[in-house]
Amino acid sequence: MSTYRKPDPLTKYVFNPGLMLLMKAGVSIRGSRILYVRGRKSGAWRTNPVNPLTFDGARYLVAPRGETEWVRNIRVAGGGELRLGSKREAFRVQEMADEQKPAILRAYLKLWSMETGVFFQGVKHDSPEEDVRRIAPLHPVFRITEA
Repeated sequence: MSTYRKPDPLTKYVFNPGLMLLMKAGVSIRGSRILYVRGRKSGAWRTNPVNPLTFDGARYLVAPRGETEWVRNIRVAGGGELRLGSKREAFRVQEMADEQKPAILRAYLKLWSMETGVFFQGVKHDSPEEDVRRIAPLHPVFRITEA
């Protein structure tokens, strides 16, 4: 069962909008992108800053905050777009099973723990396997494929 950790006001009103402005201008921080996904009820485009991960030759979206609105929307839509400046990349997703997540989560934490580590209940990239397996159900992971 996944959970959701709501963003604090600093993240919601300062950090994320600042990142979105940079990415709209074509500036990426370590591969960050703007995720565009259709709303599951409205059909309107919804946006969120995300940190795609390349691992073992594949690309993934990890939801550090858990069962977010973008996670619910992408499950219904089956894909979306990643944007950086004027570049648009349409994609499809496949959700990963919990037993497939540990190595992906370790790689994500190694790269992004300074920004998102607080959402992983103290688990680090070098934590024992049982700890990574324990948190795997709390963090949806999607494999990105071309549309």
